[in-house]
Amino acid sequence: MASAADNRRGILFMLTAMTLFVCNDAFMKLAREVYPPGQALALRAVVAIVIGVALIFAVGEQDRIGMAIQPRVLLRGLLESLSALLFGWSLGLLPLATITAINMASPLMIVVLAVLFRVESVGWRRTLALLVGFAGVLVVVRPGAESFGIGAIVALISTVFTAGRDLATRMIGPQVPSTVVALTTTVLVGVIGAGFGLTEEWHPVWRLESVYVLLASLLVTGGSFCIISAFRRTDVGVVSQYRYSVIVIAAALGYLVWGDLPDAIAFGGMALIVGSGLYTMHRQRVKPDSVLKPAPE
Repeated sequence: MASAADNRRGILFMLTAMTLFVCNDAFMKLAREVYPPGQALALRAVVAIVIGVALIFAVGEQDRIGMAIQPRVLLRGLLESLSALLFGWSLGLLPLATITAINMASPLMIVVLAVLFRVESVGWRRTLALLVGFAGVLVVVRPGAESFGIGAIVALISTVFTAGRDLATRMIGPQVPSTVVALTTTVLVGVIGAGFGLTEEWHPVWRLESVYVLLASLLVTGGSFCIISAFRRTDVGVVSQYRYSVIVIAAALGYLVWGDLPDAIAFGGMALIVGSGLYTMHRQRVKPDSVLKPAPE
């Protein structure tokens, strides 16, 4: 088990990461009103890579850049890249609060993946909580309703990759700096985005939307560093539950910028997702033989 001080540090990093990420999502959603998803990701990655390299040299960790090619670091970056591409795609199709709520099912997905890969056992209480959480996702996306479509499906798939990313983060040893992990992820996101962009029609970059992408680059770089740090040498069951703070921020931003406000049914689904996620994380924390522990030193 991680120490109380480590968990407090992880919680602060998680809260900061969620704030930075949802602000990044807002700017990327504004940019997506013009740019296709591949171009938006590629442009953001170019700026974020420059920032990431500068950060590594600023903290004196340039001698560890070679660790970026470690298989576990590359796996984490690949999962994040796929998640980012699908998430960016759905940003142009769904309200910010809706896609954020869907993505908040990732802690539940973490437990499901852990069970599938036989690194975690789940009792009847957590199984029931998982079912309630996924029922909440269905309430939010409402299959068969007018609001349901390819955007919701893509967002759900993105959530699976997000859960895989968080599990992969736990497998990276503490000797690999968070700055190096973040830079690797940024580079792979840019490569995946540019590759997907070959199928798109790109737009000129000398416009206001490029400013949004620039601001998003700054925010996502800081958020990536914080989310990686949040899961390093901490109890994932304790830290993960604080990601739900992002739903309130996303709902507020969505209303202020686009006038989007989830209806009562969607809020009910969000409450189910949050409630089941919090209970699942609670059971993870109190279960003494949980495998979802910090990576060994």
